[in-house]
Amino acid sequence: MFPQRRHTSRIAATDLLARCTDGVILKRNMAKKPNTAAAGQIRLIGGQWRGRKLPVPNSPGLRPTTDRVRETLFNWLAPMIQGARCLDCFAGSGALGIEALSRYAGSATLLEFERPVAQQLEKNLAVLNAKDATVVNTNALNWLARSGTPFDIVFIDPPFRKGILLETLTLLEQQGWLADEAWIYVEAEVEHGAIPVPAGWRLHREKVAGQVAYRLYHRDITPNAGEEDSEQEQ
Repeated sequence: MFPQRRHTSRIAATDLLARCTDGVILKRNMAKKPNTAAAGQIRLIGGQWRGRKLPVPNSPGLRPTTDRVRETLFNWLAPMIQGARCLDCFAGSGALGIEALSRYAGSATLLEFERPVAQQLEKNLAVLNAKDATVVNTNALNWLARSGTPFDIVFIDPPFRKGILLETLTLLEQQGWLADEAWIYVEAEVEHGAIPVPAGWRLHREKVAGQVAYRLYHRDITPNAGEEDSEQEQ
């Protein structure tokens, strides 16, 4: 008789093992994969298209707003988003504009300079059968320089370190792109510090995630609005 060979099982370090006293494996639970979209994708996190993943083309400087930041932002906007007319000034992946549509915004206009990126946005909107969505392949500053029609919510997430944020804010205010009580979301580099905004814009919420500072402003040009807010805070 040959001596009985002892067999050993090689288990990945990430496995969780439950063994009985004689060494027999009773159960193996594989480590869970994180629930995040793969590179080159965004994942919609709320509303009618929750969980849908959309492709994003490789493009220099393209920096989709992260799931965590979007979750916070749209919690802030929850009372205002339904039926709102939205403008996404530097749409890129569409993470903000399409997320707004998923959460039942009334309409969204997405501005994107890079043609391949704009074409992918159009394809993604077609796949979702999104209604009242418009992609404009344009330079955002040139588009905003003309006289506008008011939007209720505006998303501003420009390419970092290009020096175009302040001009964008000025054009939105001066050219009539903002409703009287519009909400304006701004992403900027942390090192940018405080942002000088037009008169009548009040900081509603702000947070920092890594190297990104994100803020939500409320535009209120109602006479004595600031005085009323001060009285309520006292």
